[in-house]
Amino acid sequence: MTETILVHTHENWTEITLNRPERLNSFNEEMHRGLYAALETARDTGARAVLLTGAGRGFCAGQDLGDRDPSKLDGPPDLSVTVRTFYAPLVRLIRSLDCPVVCAVNGVAAGAGANLSLACDIVLAAESAKFIQSFSKVGLIPDTGGSWHLPRLLGEARAKGLALTAQPLTAKQAEDWGLIWKSLPDADLLPEARKLAGQLASGPTLGLALTKQAIQAAATDTLSDHLEMEADMMKRCGESADYAEGVSAFLEKRPPAFKGH
Repeated sequence: MTETILVHTHENWTEITLNRPERLNSFNEEMHRGLYAALETARDTGARAVLLTGAGRGFCAGQDLGDRDPSKLDGPPDLSVTVRTFYAPLVRLIRSLDCPVVCAVNGVAAGAGANLSLACDIVLAAESAKFIQSFSKVGLIPDTGGSWHLPRLLGEARAKGLALTAQPLTAKQAEDWGLIWKSLPDADLLPEARKLAGQLASGPTLGLALTKQAIQAAATDTLSDHLEMEADMMKRCGESADYAEGVSAFLEKRPPAFKGH
């Protein structure tokens, strides 16, 4: 991996850290490619959970606008290339991973950085963190899935308010509004996030992966189609070794030892 991305492999899960702290972990092309590669490696090596966080005092300030200085460009940039080449594939990959992705937002999460966190499955944030839909300040729309996730998580009124005004949202507000799972004291964030990732990685991985898929599909499924999908998924879960282990452990009044299949 590149120096802009740090990867630490735990026993059965992977911790990935955005590592451009001097730029508040804003994205350049190197960091884009490094993060995608790190997530692919976690998938290909069978990681049973992923934890994503940032180095230094911020999680991610979005795109590095130093690369977009109009005075240094020959003409207007085609931003659709950046979205299609980097941000959209990244969101699709996170959402498609067959394991839970925990995000620990350790400081400001602005623009694409805020929406990158929302693509993850469980978001924890330090109490000092802020979520900022900063796109309107530079004449853009919320990308990285922001215009899709915000109204689904918050409703249209709050989504438009945040996107049109770029007003910062504190971690506590984000928790109260249902944008994230939980806000924590700054000192507790990483220990709790690592504990959660370890717990998820020791769980029934197939069932957790299918749960993730089912909840994501609910946004566009009809009820009838979704009920059929639930039946198909329950069939797969019922045939798994982890289901047998979970039932046996319950009946024998002991902790389960899930193997992830």
